[in-house]
Amino acid sequence: MQEEIIQEISKQLNITIKQVQAVLKLLEEGNTIPFIARYRKEATGALDEEVIRTINEVYEYQVNLLKRKEDVIRLIDEKGMLTDELKQSILACQKLVEVEDLYRPYKEKKKTKATEAIALGLEPLANEIMKFPKDQDLDTMASKYVNDKVPTIEKAIEGAKYIIAERISDEATYRKEIRKFVYQNGVLVSKKKKNAVDENKTYEMYYEYQESVRSIKPHRILAMNRGEKEDVLSVSIDVNQEDIIAYLNRKVIKNENSKVVEAVQEAIKDSLKRLIYPSIEREIRSDLKEVGEDAAIDNFSKNLEKLLLTPPMKEKMVLGYDPAYRTGCKLAVLDRTGKPLEIAVIYPTPPHNKIEESKKKVLELIDKYQIDIIAIGNGTASRESEAFIADCIKACPRKVEYLIVSEAGASVYSASKLAIQEFPDLTVEKRSAISIGRRLQDALSELVKIDPKSIGVGLYQHDVTPKKLEESLNFVVEKTVNQVGVNVNTASPSLLQYVSGMTKKAIEALISFRDQYGKITSRDELKKVKGITPKVYEQAIGFMRVLEGTNPLDKTPIHPDNYQDAMKLLETLSCTVEDLGTEKLKEKLKEVDEIKLAEQLKIDRYTLHDMMEALQKPNRDPRDDMPHPLLRSDVLHLEDLHVGDKLQGTVRNVVDFGAFIDVGLHDDGLAHISRLANRYIKHPQEVVSVGDIVDCYVYEVNLEKQKLSLSLLPLEQLKKGSI
Repeated sequence: MQEEIIQEISKQLNITIKQVQAVLKLLEEGNTIPFIARYRKEATGALDEEVIRTINEVYEYQVNLLKRKEDVIRLIDEKGMLTDELKQSILACQKLVEVEDLYRPYKEKKKTKATEAIALGLEPLANEIMKFPKDQDLDTMASKYVNDKVPTIEKAIEGAKYIIAERISDEATYRKEIRKFVYQNGVLVSKKKKNAVDENKTYEMYYEYQESVRSIKPHRILAMNRGEKEDVLSVSIDVNQEDIIAYLNRKVIKNENSKVVEAVQEAIKDSLKRLIYPSIEREIRSDLKEVGEDAAIDNFSKNLEKLLLTPPMKEKMVLGYDPAYRTGCKLAVLDRTGKPLEIAVIYPTPPHNKIEESKKKVLELIDKYQIDIIAIGNGTASRESEAFIADCIKACPRKVEYLIVSEAGASVYSASKLAIQEFPDLTVEKRSAISIGRRLQDALSELVKIDPKSIGVGLYQHDVTPKKLEESLNFVVEKTVNQVGVNVNTASPSLLQYVSGMTKKAIEALISFRDQYGKITSRDELKKVKGITPKVYEQAIGFMRVLEGTNPLDKTPIHPDNYQDAMKLLETLSCTVEDLGTEKLKEKLKEVDEIKLAEQLKIDRYTLHDMMEALQKPNRDPRDDMPHPLLRSDVLHLEDLHVGDKLQGTVRNVVDFGAFIDVGLHDDGLAHISRLANRYIKHPQEVVSVGDIVDCYVYEVNLEKQKLSLSLLPLEQLKKGSI
C-alpha cells in the first residue's frame, strides 16, 4: 500500500517516484522542510519548500484514507456483509467521502423513520414492493402487515416507503451522481433575511444574488458565509430537482407497469427532499467553504511572504510615530540597529491641538539624532499626523522623508509578554511607536514577534479554520526566515524560533551562551552550546550567519558540511576565502563550466551551483532584490485628484477582486481586477504583489465616501475596451 500511496502522490504532483521517496525518507529521518529544500537538492531533484510540504500533506491524507478504508472493510466484515466486489470498490476510492458513501448502508443508524418501520416488522413489505410485482395490488400486499402496532393499511405502506426512501438515500452510486449533478448545475443563492439588520450595507450586493456553484469566486463564498453567520443572509443551493427525480426513477423503478410504482415514486421524492438533498447540500457547502478557505489562506500566505521580504532600511535613523488624539502621539527615536534612544509624547491633534509646541519637539529630535525617515502608523489620527509631519518636513533644513506603516498587530505585540520583557518600563503606546519604527527598519525581524494572522494582509482571515490558517502562515514565516538567514549574534528569540531545527531548549541555550561569552566568532562555536544537539546543529547552522567571524565562509549560506568542497573549489580557481565577493572571484566563476567542474570536484551540480552563488555574493540578502518602499515628503489630498491623474503607489494588499494601493492618502485606493491588465487574469497575484511600486491612474474619486478607485492601465485603454 505504501507503494500505491507514493505512486498516487507522484501522479498528483507530476514528479518522479524517486523524488517522492527521497522526500518522505528525509522527513522520516527528522529533517526540516527548509533544510531539505536547501541542502538536499541532489536527493529531491531541487524540489522547493512548497512542493515538499505538499508531498507531506498528500502523504498524510493518503495514509488517513488508507486507514479509513481498512477500518470500513473490517467493520462491514464483522457484520458478515462484506463481498469481494464491495471490498474492491472501497479500495478503489480516491476520496474519504466516497468511502463514507459506501459505508453508509452498513452504519449503525440512530433512530430514524426507517428504523422505526423496520422495528414494526415492515421490512418484508418494502422488499416485496421493490420486486415491482406485475399483478399484486399494494393495499392487498400491505393488509398482511396490519396488526396492533400497525393499525391501518396506510400506516403499513407509509412505513414501507420510509424504508425504501432510506435505502435509496444509502445507495453510493446514486449519491455520487447526484452530487456531481448539483456541482455542475447548482446555483448558490443568497437572500436578505426578513428584518435582518445590516447597518453599513456590508452585504448589499448579496441581498438578491445567485451564482453557479462550479464557477463562483472563493471570496464570494466566504462573504455569503459570513453574512449567513451574522444572520443577515440566508444561503442555499438551488437546482432543478425534477431532473434528479427523473434520474432516480430510471434507476430505481424496474417495472413501470407495476401497481406499486406510484408508492415508490413518492418514496423517491421523500428520499430526495428529506434525506439525500439536505445531506448533499451540506457536503457541497462544506466543500465550497474549503475552496474559499484554501484560496483565502493561499492569498494571505503570498501577501505575507512579500511583506516579510520588504527590504530593510539599513543604516537609517528612524523616528517611529504612533498617532492618536486624546492620549497624544508617541514618538520613538531608533538608532541604525533599532535600539530606542529617546521616547517622547506630543499633542498636535484634537482635542489638544498643540501644533507649534509639537512641531518644535519633532524638529528638535530630527536635528539631535539626524533622523532620516519618519515611520507613521496608519491607525487613528494617521491622516492628521501625516499632514502635521509633512508640515514639519517643509520647515526642516535636513532631507527627511516619511512612510505610512501598517499598524496591524502592533497593539497585539505591544501588550504581549515579549514586549513587556523587551521594554518593561514603557507603556503599551510607547512600545507601539518602537514597533512601528522597527517595521520600517527590518519588517521581518519585527513582524515575527506577532501572531501572523494579526498582520493584516489578507481577507476573511477570521472566517477560515484557525488551525489551517496558522499552519500555513507559520510555514510562510519559517520559509522566509530561512531564505533570508539570521545573524547568530543579534537574532531575537522570536526570529530564532523559525530557524530550521531550532527548539525552545536550543534557543534558550544560545541566548544564555551569548550573554555569558559575548560575541560568537564562528559557527563551530555553536557546537559547544549545551542544548544544541548534533541534529539541531546540522539542521540550523546553514541558516545562521556569523558576519564578522574568523572564517569568511561562516557569513554565507554554505553549510559547514560542504566547507571542504568550497575550499577545493576556491583552490581550483587559485583563490582563497579572502577573495569572497571580489571581482577577481566573480570573473573566474563566470568562466567555469559547471557540469565539468562538478564531475572534477565530485560535487553534485545543485550544491556546486549554490556554492558558486554564495561565494560571489557572501552577504546576499534576498530582500535586496525586492522593491524598496516608496518614501514621501508631502501629503496628498483626495480633493486634489482628478480622473486620469497619474500617480505612483505601493501595493499594500492583494485580494481576489483587486489590489489596494497606497498613493499617499489616508486610505488605500482600490484597483479592481478588471483594471489591472489588458488581458484576462484569474487572480490579481498574476500582475501585482504586496510591496510592488506601481504607476497607476485615477479611475474615480468619491468624496462623499472618501474612496479612490484606481487603474494600472491608462484610462484611454479602458475606454477602448481592451480588457
